[in-house]
Amino acid sequence: MGSNLTSNYFEVTAVICFSIGFTMLFLNKNLIKKVIGFNFMDSSIFLFLASNGYITGRISPIITNGSVASENYINPIPAGLVLTGIVVSVSVSAFLLALTTRLYLRYHTLDLDEMIRLSRAEDD
Repeated sequence: MGSNLTSNYFEVTAVICFSIGFTMLFLNKNLIKKVIGFNFMDSSIFLFLASNGYITGRISPIITNGSVASENYINPIPAGLVLTGIVVSVSVSAFLLALTTRLYLRYHTLDLDEMIRLSRAEDD
């Protein structure tokens, strides 16, 4: 990895996207926007892992020409982590959207502050 920003543009992009998602998650009151921010953060982590797992000039770890030297292949672990993370992310996103739907049906709003106010009014 280089020492300047132009040689690490995938990592810089991942950090910027993570920051955008983090900001969306914590500053928005709309639950759909919070789910989108969460997905943005997930995607940026996958980009970061994939960019660190790729090594220029190397190939996938599938032995075709009889060469078993590790210098010829990329590390397959980051790709496996990304695939596993995508499956978990889709599952969590589906759960969050289902929960958001149920909350909307109960409170007829997607604003988190309004939901809290209505919930406290129900308790009284």
